[in-house]
Amino acid sequence: MQVIETVGDLKAGMAALIECDPRFEGICEQTGTPPLRRSAAGFAGLLKIIAGQQVSKASAAAIWGRMETVLAPLEAGHFSGLSEARFREAGLSGPKIRAVRALTEEVLSGRLDLEGLETFSDEDVLTAITAVKGLGPWSAEVYLLTCLGRCDAWPGGDLALQIAAQDAFSLAERPDARAMSALSEAWKPWRAVAARVLWAYYALRLGRLDQGM
Repeated sequence: MQVIETVGDLKAGMAALIECDPRFEGICEQTGTPPLRRSAAGFAGLLKIIAGQQVSKASAAAIWGRMETVLAPLEAGHFSGLSEARFREAGLSGPKIRAVRALTEEVLSGRLDLEGLETFSDEDVLTAITAVKGLGPWSAEVYLLTCLGRCDAWPGGDLALQIAAQDAFSLAERPDARAMSALSEAWKPWRAVAARVLWAYYALRLGRLDQGM
């Protein structure tokens, strides 16, 4: 099971990705080595992903910072006794609160085996996480990529990735999740590297827009 744990792993994956699709050579020249984007696995890792659902990167970071301060310790046993007011104090919306509560219940009941996920296949990880109400394919793929380091995780429903792909590959329109899946077929088993590169490309694109270019 291929795992990306270090910058060296990421660089090796970039070289393999360029072999899969030479178009990435020019993109990688622009981005350089992208951030590793690894987070701790487990309950806290999924909480961080919930914080990032449907919000900008800056908003996600702000929510997560408040969660770490207001809701500590970030453990399922502790979360089971927290009130809605406490979650609101941490900046969580109604849907995020419901997702956190569903996650807490699944973990405490044993239906979601967080330690076991590390040994599961990618497909089984996706099945286990998406069984939690409020955690869909994007959340599961991001967990595979950031928390488990799987090399072929592909959150193709991510808006930033879609915008980056349209720009980087000169597509006529922004690809949806299905089109992103088709586009990424040639990049297997290095799609998590492609995601990191395209996120870095998206950041460069935002920088160009901010500068009026």
